[in-house]
Formats: sequence, structure tokens, C-alpha cells
Amino acid sequence: MANKEIIDEITMKRAITRITYEIIERNKELDKLVLVGIKTRGVYLAKRIQERLSQLENISIPFGELDTKPFRDDKQSDVDTTEIDVDVTGKDIILVDDVLYTGRTIRAAIDGLVKLGRPARVQLAVLVDRGHRELPIRADYVGKNIPTAHDEEIIVQMMEHDGADSILISKVD
Repeated sequence: MANKEIIDEITMKRAITRITYEIIERNKELDKLVLVGIKTRGVYLAKRIQERLSQLENISIPFGELDTKPFRDDKQSDVDTTEIDVDVTGKDIILVDDVLYTGRTIRAAIDGLVKLGRPARVQLAVLVDRGHRELPIRADYVGKNIPTAHDEEIIVQMMEHDGADSILISKVD
């Protein structure tokens, strides 16, 4: 099966806008928020949410980039490229990633985050929740629920990294 587009640029933009509105509705103290994008595409999503928050609420939300590789249980790396220039202690952190699947990346992200400080609260925003959790992790904000089979893959393309905005589904051999 070739890659099949299931979400186009316009639908992706709407999903990001919906996530942003939900963040505003559920967080009374927006000045306590810090957006943390999980590398790679979670960073671009977090930046887009940050821009929408600025447009809608006229507020500048701090932003950081989190590298989960040093905290993974399956593909560890000694190199940590995390860039979070704000103290996370006492802050409401919104972790942002492109796809939620088994939950292992999010577990690694939380490990990396608490190494930097003790947040007041951690929330999760994902563009796609595809199911098949292996850990008890759920997203607080979901752009699209896309149930998949184990032999399928969700491919998120973002303009900043891939030259296009779309979400594709593909069979894995």
C-alpha cells in the first residue's frame, strides 16, 4: 500500500487551532504555561500552538525543545539536545508531540522533564492518537484520533521539516 493522505493541510491547521482553544479553556493561568515540543515534529507543533496562543490571547508563552533519546528504554543516546531556557519548577508544562502510539516516548519525555525541575502539572497535546498503548498514558489534547492496525504507520509531514503539511497512513512490511 502506498502512502495515503488522510489529513490535508487545512484539516491539520484546524486541529492545531482546536488544540489551542482547548488549552486556553482548560488553563486559567496562561502565564504559568510552558510549551515543550518533543523533537522533532513536536517542536514545530508546539511553535504553531505558541503562535496561535499569541494571536488569540496576546501572550508570549515560553517554549522549549525536549530530546527524549537519552531517556528511552529502547534506543538510548548519550547526546542530549534538549533546549529549555526556562525553569520548569512550579510551571504547568504542556508536552507536545506529533503521534501518540505506545506511550514510550511520552514516558521518556516526562523523565527528561523532571530531570530539569518539578513542574506543577504536565499535560500532553498530540496531533494524532493512533491507539495501541503499552503504558497508561493518555493525551489531554488530541487533534485527531486515527485508529490504526499494528502493521500501519502514521507519517506526519510538517512544512518546516518536510516541505508539506499532511498526515499519511502507510502499511509497514
